[in-house]
Amino acid sequence: METSKILIGYFIYLPITILLTLYVSRILFKNGKLFMIDIFKGKEEIALATNQLFKVGFYLLNIGFALMIMEIHSYGFNDTYQNLVEILSSKIGGFTIYLGIMLFFNLFLFFRGRKKSRQSQNAQLS
Repeated sequence: METSKILIGYFIYLPITILLTLYVSRILFKNGKLFMIDIFKGKEEIALATNQLFKVGFYLLNIGFALMIMEIHSYGFNDTYQNLVEILSSKIGGFTIYLGIMLFFNLFLFFRGRKKSRQSQNAQLS
């Protein structure tokens, strides 16, 4: 019986973490496109290509991390639905916090790139 509840947990966990990753990525890189165009001084083609590369890296890191922490059995699973829900909430909550950290890290990179771009532009004007 324990194995079937663990499989149920996986069938709940995987779609939630993958959908969360896709949702956050979609919002981040849709809006990040404007930062990239500004960073690359209007060179839209290279800005969009770089934005796509960031998006792929974001997917790989986050989905890879979600898969890495997926194991339910190591949490001391005791074959009850209550325990399954508690473990899933802990795993999904932890993943959501990690995803938030990654979101802010990417925003930091966007703002840093924008600042560097403006500094070099100001230096050229001087």
